[in-house]
Amino acid sequence: MCWRICPLYPCLFRQVFFMVSAFRHFLPAPHHPTCSVLCSLAALGLFSEVTQAATPPPGPQDSTTPAPQVEQPPKTERIVVTASRRNLTGRAATASEGSITGTELRLRPAYRIGQLLEAVPGLVVTSHSGEGKANQFLLRGFNLDHGTDLASFVDDMPINGVSNAHGQGYTDLNFLIPETLSGVDYTKGPFHANIGDFGVAGSDHMKLASEIPREITLSAGTLGDYRAYAGGTVQMANGDRWVNAGALSHADGPWRYPDNARAIRAMSRYTHGSERKGFDITGMFYRGQWRATNDQPLEAIQNGMIDRFGSLDPTDGGFSERYSLSAHQHMSGENWNWVNNAFVVHDRLTLWNNFTHYLDDPVHGDQQAQDETRTTLGGSSAYTRHDRLATFLSDTTVGVQGRYDFLYVDRRHTEQRRPLPDCTSSTGYYVCNADSISLGAVGMYIQNTLHWTPWFRTVIGLREDYQGGVDHNLVDGSATHAGQWLFQPKGSLIFGPWKKSELYLSAGKGYHSNDFRSVSGSYSVDKFAAGSVSVPLMTEAISGEVGIRSTPLTHLNVQVAAFIIDFASELSYDGDAGVTSPGPASRRQGVEFSAQYNPLPWIELNTDLSFAKARYRTNDPQAYGIDGVYVSNAPDFVWSFGLLVDTHKHWYGGLQVRWLGHYALVEDNSLRSSGYKEVNINAGYRFTPRLKLEVSIFNLTNSHAFAAQYAYDYRLTPNAAVSTGATGHALEPTSARLAVTAGF
Repeated sequence: MCWRICPLYPCLFRQVFFMVSAFRHFLPAPHHPTCSVLCSLAALGLFSEVTQAATPPPGPQDSTTPAPQVEQPPKTERIVVTASRRNLTGRAATASEGSITGTELRLRPAYRIGQLLEAVPGLVVTSHSGEGKANQFLLRGFNLDHGTDLASFVDDMPINGVSNAHGQGYTDLNFLIPETLSGVDYTKGPFHANIGDFGVAGSDHMKLASEIPREITLSAGTLGDYRAYAGGTVQMANGDRWVNAGALSHADGPWRYPDNARAIRAMSRYTHGSERKGFDITGMFYRGQWRATNDQPLEAIQNGMIDRFGSLDPTDGGFSERYSLSAHQHMSGENWNWVNNAFVVHDRLTLWNNFTHYLDDPVHGDQQAQDETRTTLGGSSAYTRHDRLATFLSDTTVGVQGRYDFLYVDRRHTEQRRPLPDCTSSTGYYVCNADSISLGAVGMYIQNTLHWTPWFRTVIGLREDYQGGVDHNLVDGSATHAGQWLFQPKGSLIFGPWKKSELYLSAGKGYHSNDFRSVSGSYSVDKFAAGSVSVPLMTEAISGEVGIRSTPLTHLNVQVAAFIIDFASELSYDGDAGVTSPGPASRRQGVEFSAQYNPLPWIELNTDLSFAKARYRTNDPQAYGIDGVYVSNAPDFVWSFGLLVDTHKHWYGGLQVRWLGHYALVEDNSLRSSGYKEVNINAGYRFTPRLKLEVSIFNLTNSHAFAAQYAYDYRLTPNAAVSTGATGHALEPTSARLAVTAGF
């Protein structure tokens, strides 16, 4: 009967069948537990953020027969306000923290999943490689590579990979299903006691929904991207909810050698209890593989060896797999609440990259395989009390966080993905580096918010972190043990609100951990002079911020912050070795502005503006093997503008404009990138509450810029001279994507 009701359903079924058939060699076996998850998808749910009660006008009455006077209960009118960020006046600890609503995540046009995080003011999420690899992040004058100083969490699980095969803090978000996200809380600066490793530039906590609508979505794009999604919620008789979601995807991109990126994702989440007491359990699965067009030498494009979508080594690519199980338990009383969580994650990663081409090996080329197998166990516990001390209101949180990583990581010299017996930079046989690492981390903290007067409050935090472990070098048989404690005081003074405005003064110490292999000397890189940088397990940073949060007009929220960050040692990406390595001390100074305006309940305008200056703090850069004090790849300027529209009837959509400004590619500033500008837009139409159509257009102006650029030594051909120059990964050209969503 449903075929007669909706003639689109047979088309949807055929598309799902086509995609499943295309993945028949990639999906797990029929009895694999992932198949069971994918076969049990169901859901129910709508969102509502603002609810107002309204009494309806009296209806017409019969003039001859008086109607009985029965009191009618008031009806509820749902008014959903389109808002990208929640107003945190009176609750925030700093001027730069915020909370992104699920509304923006649903309306925002995003070419790839990681770009949803560009809703964080001043954050740029781009790519310098294939679709399956972790994104490139830039924030507050940092080129964060794949996450070196941006702490990312999903369902309170830390995503940053310590001592990762490719880069410290590697943050791969490709396992996420966007339909399952309910919002993002973010911070900037090391001012929050509950944020530890990698949180100096900022942090983001992506929240998973406990309820999603029953939907099937099929999409197709002009760059060979296809996706099938199904998800929903099963409502139990006792109020419990069981969320299931799964997605299959494929992407080629504009590349001369298509990415052929294919992935499978699944999530199952069970929620029990009430806001006062309950628990949830979540399981997630992801598997992806792809070919990668890495950043290519501009010289090769200019001399005609390749075009801007070409590659000097079409065998670059990767494979990634991730399983996770996490759980939360919460309880609360009249003036307290206690939240506990635990998680276990297992993942595998292999990347094949050839950045320098024939620089080190003119015969076979410089491709290398970076392999990793990791299991991470961890959890956290936070207890909060709301008390009155004499006449002062006090909120105190005491918490502990911990994780333990068991990982094997190696690097091999390869040619067309085949391992070669000899390494150009090591005496290892078949492996250039191979390490078995066990690394534990624990952080303990306390944070108190004291309301001295109605217009003045203080936030004081203390945090102590310990990291320790052992690195077994499997090439030379050595073992390195290391451990370190780090104390971090933090605090804010908040004045206001006066006329709906608050002034914030914040200061604190934070840190990022370093790759254990750089601590032990298991691998060496030559970007910085050997022995010039002492590598601890944790590198500290000190930061200060002054800012204001204001609502000068009705429905207009503004945040302004000026910051300074001093790092004891900068982490920089080394293109020759394909890893991050520690360098000289650095300083960043900058100003950020953010505003959101809702002239009508169904429309929002928002804009973010960020300026930053990043320099090394050294009078002798030559001692570090560099020619200047400019921090390479650190953006000077970021601007964005957004428009969100949702009539809550038929039409909805979003517009996003992003401008990444110029930045130095080398330390003497003799070579610079011009950055890029990009315009993305999407528009959707709801035919019925259960059927909608959405069209997205990316890079609307067809910018020919580069999404990411670097500069390092390379050799284009076996007989060519060594060159030092810029490399680039082209921004995808104008493309379109059509998606059809049907409820069931």
